[in-house]
Amino acid sequence: MAKAKKSVFFCQNCGHEESKWLGQCPMCKEWNTFVEEKVTTSKSSGTKTTRSAQPVPLSNINTKDDERIGTDIPELDRVLGGGIVPGSLILVGGDPGIGKSTLLLQVCQKLAKNEEKVLYISGEESLKQIKLRANRMGEFSDNLSLLCEVDLATISNVIEKEKPQVVVIDSIQTMYSEEVSSAPGSVSQVREATHQLMQLAKGLNIAIFIVGHVTKEGTVAGPRVLEHMVDTVLYFEGDRHGTYRILRGVKNRFGSTNEIGVFEMRKEGLVEVSNPSEYMLSGRPLNASGSVVACAMEGTRPMLMEIQALVSSTNFNLPRRTATGMDYNRVNILMAVLEKRAGIHLSNYDAYVNLAGGLRLNEPATDLAVVLAIASSYKNRPINEDVVVFGEVGLSGEVRAVSMPEQRVAEAKKLGFKTCLLPQVSLKGVEQDQKEIRLVGVRTINEALDIL
Repeated sequence: MAKAKKSVFFCQNCGHEESKWLGQCPMCKEWNTFVEEKVTTSKSSGTKTTRSAQPVPLSNINTKDDERIGTDIPELDRVLGGGIVPGSLILVGGDPGIGKSTLLLQVCQKLAKNEEKVLYISGEESLKQIKLRANRMGEFSDNLSLLCEVDLATISNVIEKEKPQVVVIDSIQTMYSEEVSSAPGSVSQVREATHQLMQLAKGLNIAIFIVGHVTKEGTVAGPRVLEHMVDTVLYFEGDRHGTYRILRGVKNRFGSTNEIGVFEMRKEGLVEVSNPSEYMLSGRPLNASGSVVACAMEGTRPMLMEIQALVSSTNFNLPRRTATGMDYNRVNILMAVLEKRAGIHLSNYDAYVNLAGGLRLNEPATDLAVVLAIASSYKNRPINEDVVVFGEVGLSGEVRAVSMPEQRVAEAKKLGFKTCLLPQVSLKGVEQDQKEIRLVGVRTINEALDIL
C-alpha cells in the first residue's frame, strides 16, 4: 500500500472540497472561505472486501427499550425534549467563557449521582484544573471518570473498553486523528473526529456530548457539515459579563427546537431559573414612559418581558433607528404603521427600541407592545404597570390573532397583572370568567392607544 500527500482546499463554511483555491464556494456561495490543507491518500491494489448488510423491516424494530436518560436538570431536559436519548450525538456551542464546560460537568455530576457511568474527556484542561472547578460544585460520585487525551484512536479504545452510558468531549476542535495529516481544529480534523464519534455513539448506543467553539459570527467553528452530522445542536447564549444564560435548541431529531432553558451563573455553577418571567421583569421601572410588558411564547413556555422605547428629537437630517433584541426591519415597519394609521409623525425623531433582559425574539406577538411603547415614549405618557400586552400588527393597523392566548393570559395572571390587552379575535380562545385579570380585546392599534 502506497501513501501520497496532496493539497486540497476545503470550504470552512460547508466543508466542500476542491483541488484548487476558489474565491466563491460553488455549494454555499460564500466568499473567501477556502483554506488549504495537506491530506494523505492511500492507494491499495487487489480486491476490495465489503461487509454484508441485511435490511430489517420497520415493524421488527423495537423502540421500547430506548428510554431517555433524565439529567435532573429540568431546564436542560426541556430543551432536549425530555432527556438524553441513548446513541445520540449532541453538539453544544457557545462563546468562550459562557459556561459550556460548567454545564456539562454539572450534567456529569447529576448522571453519576443517579448511578449512570459517565466519562468526561478533556483536551483543553488538565485533571487538576477540572478538579478545581468540580470542587466549587460539590461532591461527585465515583461513577464519573476523567480522561485528558486528544488522540482519537486512544479515546475510541477507552470508550470501547469502559462502555459508559454518557461521554463528554471537550472540545471537538482539540481532537486529533493520525489518519489526517492536517492540524487539530482544521476542517478535515473536525469532520473526521465527528465521524468517528458518530460511529461510536450509534454502534455502542452511547450518548456523546461534543463541545464546539464558535466563530465571531456566532456559528460553530469548523465545517457546516458538523451540524448536519450530529443529532442535536444546542447553543449557549448570553452576556458572559452578566448572570443569565440561555440554552437554545437549534436542531433536535428527538424533540422540539422551540424550547429554551434559562440559567443563572453563580459561584457554585449554573442554577436553573424556574420562573423566567419574574426574572426578566426584575428591576422594571415604575411610572416610566416607553415601558410595556409583552408576553411571548418560547416553544410551549409563555414568557413575560419588558419592551422599552425611547423617542427623542433628532439633530440630523436622517433620524436614527436602533433595535436591540428584535428584528430591526420589523421595528421600522411598525413605526411606518404608526405614522400612517395612527397619525404619529416620527420622521423628525430618533427611536431606540430595546428588549430588556438580553433575550432575542422574532415572534410577531410582540408587535403591539412595540407600537404602544413607541407611542408612550413619543407622548411621554406612561402605561400602567399592571398591564400586559400581546398581538400581531398588520400593515393596515389591525391587531391580528396569535397562538396560545390562554397560556399567555394564565402567565400574566400568575404574576399579578390586572389587565391584559389582546386581539379581539383571540378572546374566544380564552375563558371569559377570568376574575383575577381583566381581558380587553382590540381590533386596531387606534383602539389600543385610546384605551391606554
